[in-house]
Amino acid sequence: MTALLIILAAIVLLVIGYFTYGSYLAKQWGVDPNKKTPAIEMEDGVDYVAAPAAVLMGHHFSSIAGAGPINGPIQAAVFGWVPVFLWCIIGGIFFGGLQDFGSLFASVRHGGKSVGEIIQSSMGKKAKKLFVIFALLVLMLVIASFVNVVAGTFLTAADAGQVGFVANPTGNQTTAMISLLFIVLAIIYGYVTNKLGVKTVPATIAGIIGIVIITIIGLNFGFAMSRTAWIIFIGAYISIASLVPVWILLQPRDYLSSFLLYGMIALAVIGIILTAITGNATFSIPAFTGWETKVGTMFPALFITVACGACSGFHSLIATGTSSKQLDNEKNAKFIGYGSMLIESALGIISLIAVGMIWEKYSAGGLTPPAAFASGIATMFGADTTTVYATIYALLTLAVSVFALTSLDTGTRLSRFMFAELFLKEGEESWKDAKGIRKLLANPLFATLFMVVIGCILGGLSLSQIWGLFGAANQLLAGIALMAVAAWLGEVGKNNKMFFIPMAFMLVATITSLVLTVTKKIALVAAGGAAWGDWFQMLFAAAMVILAVILVVESIGVFKKQMKKN
Repeated sequence: MTALLIILAAIVLLVIGYFTYGSYLAKQWGVDPNKKTPAIEMEDGVDYVAAPAAVLMGHHFSSIAGAGPINGPIQAAVFGWVPVFLWCIIGGIFFGGLQDFGSLFASVRHGGKSVGEIIQSSMGKKAKKLFVIFALLVLMLVIASFVNVVAGTFLTAADAGQVGFVANPTGNQTTAMISLLFIVLAIIYGYVTNKLGVKTVPATIAGIIGIVIITIIGLNFGFAMSRTAWIIFIGAYISIASLVPVWILLQPRDYLSSFLLYGMIALAVIGIILTAITGNATFSIPAFTGWETKVGTMFPALFITVACGACSGFHSLIATGTSSKQLDNEKNAKFIGYGSMLIESALGIISLIAVGMIWEKYSAGGLTPPAAFASGIATMFGADTTTVYATIYALLTLAVSVFALTSLDTGTRLSRFMFAELFLKEGEESWKDAKGIRKLLANPLFATLFMVVIGCILGGLSLSQIWGLFGAANQLLAGIALMAVAAWLGEVGKNNKMFFIPMAFMLVATITSLVLTVTKKIALVAAGGAAWGDWFQMLFAAAMVILAVILVVESIGVFKKQMKKN
């Protein structure tokens, strides 16, 4: 019954937040349904392609979710369920939703350009360059982390010397097979809707039927490769997905994937209700365990660890990198930007409930957060010896993989945009306008391969070392994105006061976390016990802190000038 009360309270609070605070923000910023969006004015058939609200919602939600709202709340559950619940709700409504909605709206008003361009309009070229460098470092971590996560969901321990189709597959081999077929299904959907003119509703029905068919195939025939082979395959896939027009793969894949993700959320809610009635499982996380746990002290560890379940800087890159180029009408910005974040907060709460159903098992060690998520929800439907449990577990593992893979292909496209931005001069619209070596560096193919190769190499080495930095770097990016949108709104005379507390909190929490990381690694290096990962974390965290402090100093000057004007 505790789990049911938690999810009901979360849904009520998030819905109230959407219709009250979300509407307040839209009114304060001047969202205009009659103003043409970049997707309409700058349509190019490649990146700027207007999408129906439901399709864009599928892309945006699938892309922002990743593995974060599953990994984060589950890892943070060591503080107890109350702190995680409160931060997912408060953070989602007043921090994450604010950032996502604000970033999307600001990008639409800047021709669908990135946060870097938004920063340049209010803080200058130097600040833009620093931000782009910062964002590219974060995107390297995103690619590295999610490459490893996806490869892990495809891989079974016995797959090292095996390549090809497998009868009676394991859950991971099933996930691999369905994911491969999903790519083919997405390409077919993109072609029939964009080139053959099939309407969204009949195409969606056919697409859902296609999902059922490929799922049945995957449950009976899997696919296996070694970990290295999967990493190479994933690298090749995300490179291609980054370069082809969005309507071929990105839009349709993310849209179709979203139904799998919505289905996963619905399945979890049904499981929670069923458990309340039958008592199949018991929610057993303590309400509060203490201020200090194995992941650190509550401040800043809780707010860094929960990550995407409450606020995520990666969302601002997606909102300003791909979603703003596909938004068909400004009136849908609240639905896409703010609404998606609140759904993700709900997913964070579901993840918390899932691990609560197997808390003793998870606390004993040996389960990764994705495995705990799938196991926790499957347990609501029966014992782990049943066919129902095995089927639900396999489908949920697939959903986690879909989350991570959609974030990967979107993140790679974003890195291509931002890498090119770094080398383009004012007045140069694309790599074709650049001269000399800059023309090569800004070339989409070079930019994509550069980021993918580095990301896959890092992802193939050690997830624990990479993931240790991802949370803090991602949350620091959120603080900077909030700062960028606040500075722009101040420049154009709009109310930006709602940004100051979330911005300051995220900056202080994340810089504190990174400084603690640097301090610990310096001590380890001095003691002579540092491995490559310790050096990597120390140098990467130090670079993040330096870039962030410079950007904060620049923004303080901008905010002071704005206050004097007012």
